[in-house]
Amino acid sequence: MGTPAAPATPATPVIDVHTHVVPKGWPDLSAACGGSDWPWLRVDSEREAMIMIGESEFRPVGAECWDARTRLDDMAKDGVDLQVVSPTPVFFSYERPAGQAVKMARIFNDLTLECVADGGDRLISFCQVPLQDPDAACAELDRCLAAGHAGVEIGNHVGDRDLDDAGVVTFLQHCAQVGAPVFVHPWDMPASPRLDRWMARWLTGMPAETHLSVLALILGGVLDRVPESLRLCFAHGGGSFPFWLGRADNAWHRRGDIVRGRSEHPPSHYMNRFFVDSVVFDPAALRLLVDVCGEDQVVLGSDYPYPLGERPAGQVIRAADHLTGSQRTKLLSGNALRFLDRPLYDPSHK
Repeated sequence: MGTPAAPATPATPVIDVHTHVVPKGWPDLSAACGGSDWPWLRVDSEREAMIMIGESEFRPVGAECWDARTRLDDMAKDGVDLQVVSPTPVFFSYERPAGQAVKMARIFNDLTLECVADGGDRLISFCQVPLQDPDAACAELDRCLAAGHAGVEIGNHVGDRDLDDAGVVTFLQHCAQVGAPVFVHPWDMPASPRLDRWMARWLTGMPAETHLSVLALILGGVLDRVPESLRLCFAHGGGSFPFWLGRADNAWHRRGDIVRGRSEHPPSHYMNRFFVDSVVFDPAALRLLVDVCGEDQVVLGSDYPYPLGERPAGQVIRAADHLTGSQRTKLLSGNALRFLDRPLYDPSHK
């Protein structure tokens, strides 16, 4: 069952920056947005449903995805004080015409605010944007921030365009300007018969996708161009990137004619420019993450409520005997407060 969740104290609140939402009901998206083959929700009972893509089952979901009370009950069991609630990537719609994606984003962003409303100040909503159209993405972010969202979740690529694409960089620069934190989540993994077994697209494709996008952010020169005030966080411990940082540095120095791209410095120079979450499931992996990324750049994430997530949330951080008390506090909440740009949270007020 893992290590029991330790109760939070006012000195050590617990903040989970990586959770997802699926609203229980949304309109017929073909009628509301145009186009066809949109996701739809097959409601099987009051507390159970299935995300459908056409006639194919994509993912079973339960009340914890849309019901704030269920979510708060699970947070109490896990000793979590605040959750960042982000979209489920299947709804990003980057492959669609921008006009359709704008309508989709507006529908789901408004529904997300409804889902978190009953959570008071303990549920912090992040929006989605039509990232394939930078101007529309910036406009939707601004609308969402004004409506009550605290930040934005984006996918790690838009088709063949990675995080160093000019349009994506324009959006990231806008996020820095308006002070919106950005959570980067892998999605749309490569398809291959070799990856159809054992959930291999999730077990290998997701880490590789995030690794590639961190490289694009660095070697594409993005971190040399965007303000240092931009607050980025990568899901799933930064994928496989932290384990291979030494390889990337070695290649930058030895094959700079190919590898350096537009970056002014080797990859290790930029490790203080982005956060990674702690969903690595093993104390040894967490030790590597802290050693490579730095104790100030790792935040608690669980991937709640999906089955490949960590429950109880934060159990590896709590159980890792290599962390000092100060480091544990940073990972449980201090770093997340910096990512969110929020003052210290007192759990006694919940």
